[in-house]
Amino acid sequence: MSNEVFDQLKEKAEAAEAIGGTLKFEVGDLTVYVDGTGNSNIVSQEDNEADCTISATADVLMDIKNGDLNPMMAVMGGKIKIGGDMGLAMKVQSLLA
Repeated sequence: MSNEVFDQLKEKAEAAEAIGGTLKFEVGDLTVYVDGTGNSNIVSQEDNEADCTISATADVLMDIKNGDLNPMMAVMGGKIKIGGDMGLAMKVQSLLA
């Protein structure tokens, strides 16, 4: 499951417009680091400091991706935890859609 989550995030993030900062997803024991400070988003599994960190379970991310869960409701319901730059967090939906 974690490889599937990483592969899908990597595919979406690399196809999306650069996010203008660094973002880290913590999905269980998986870390997905997105460096969008350049012309494109570079995705790795490095555990670097990020401008924004988002923590969730793989199931929650899949529910959002599949349209079964509204991202704002997930945050408000405590299923997703966000730390750091909220402006970057708002761009995450383009990486999951």
